[in-house]
Amino acid sequence: MALEEFKSSKPLTMGVELELQLVSLSDYDLTASSPDLLHLLNRKPFPGNVTPEITESMIEINSDVHTNHAELLAQLQLTRDVLVQAGEQLNIGICGGGTHPFQKWSERRIFSKPRFKEVSELYGYLAKQFTIFGQHVHIGCESGDDALFLLHSLSRYVPHFIALSSSSPYVQGNDTLFNSARLNSVFAFPMSGRAPFTQSWSTFENEYFAKMEHTGVIKSMKDFYWDIRPKPEFGTIELRVCDTPLTVDRAAALAVYLQCLCRYLLERKEEPPVEDDYLVYNYNRFQACRFGLDGTVVHPKTYESLSLREDILTTLRKMEPHGAALGATAGLQHLMQVTHEGSDAHYLRQQFDRSGSAEGMVDAAIQRFRRG
Repeated sequence: MALEEFKSSKPLTMGVELELQLVSLSDYDLTASSPDLLHLLNRKPFPGNVTPEITESMIEINSDVHTNHAELLAQLQLTRDVLVQAGEQLNIGICGGGTHPFQKWSERRIFSKPRFKEVSELYGYLAKQFTIFGQHVHIGCESGDDALFLLHSLSRYVPHFIALSSSSPYVQGNDTLFNSARLNSVFAFPMSGRAPFTQSWSTFENEYFAKMEHTGVIKSMKDFYWDIRPKPEFGTIELRVCDTPLTVDRAAALAVYLQCLCRYLLERKEEPPVEDDYLVYNYNRFQACRFGLDGTVVHPKTYESLSLREDILTTLRKMEPHGAALGATAGLQHLMQVTHEGSDAHYLRQQFDRSGSAEGMVDAAIQRFRRG
């Protein structure tokens, strides 16, 4: 099957996907309730789109295409309210967070959908361990060449999004000491990590993709679990490294931060991306996952060691004129506050200490999603 032609879309438009946890309000463990919840939601108007995910303890919501922060946030808040109300009818709590802190992967059920069954047969227990929860952000691109330019130019900023969104410190009942443990599960898949360094859509399509398809390893772009991947059928690039935040407010802020960065990068005032930029990529990615905002990263051009927190603050200030032009100022200010006060991973650890239990921490996450 040939790769789809890259569909040109309006530059800098954006859309958000959020994978959400379905939690039993009886014991605060995950519950296999997505078939019931989806059936209920299909009977009422729903803002955006809601779909099943690989196991029955999760759902994914998709926003419409937006151009500014206020519109995106308003839709996400409306979506949240509809979900919360539906969950109440089924005694289900709905929340963000990149991992559920104590669920057992072996107890999960694969959602009855052909692709999910194929993935389960191919990847075995990894499919159930993929009951993790991420935010994906799409940014519209005029051409495939622009998409690949942005994909590689953004590699320098991937640690920013990992640290700012981090919300998965606990796995299987234990504090992992990571701020984002979720990405360790993603890294187990063979086609994860970074995209190959191709700079033209023609090269990507006719050389890389064609060869990969010929090997039989992949059939479509869905088989790539890259941190950032092009989506030719939408005319976008898709950032995939974020944990699902605990609030839709933070989800909207992360989306417009990416939008502002893309606007800045498309001015092409920075040195263009080169393959050697990836020499420090995995190290920087690890620092952001392990230490979050307290991590140290290496600049891919100068090899200077940088405080991740200070690098984010410097970049947010640099994005201010772009935020003003795009109607994203409130979102950037939200992330400025996060950088000073701490991420959702920090909040979850605080809630564990206050409540003395993982169940109390999950309850706090449910209430935070509900309130914003």
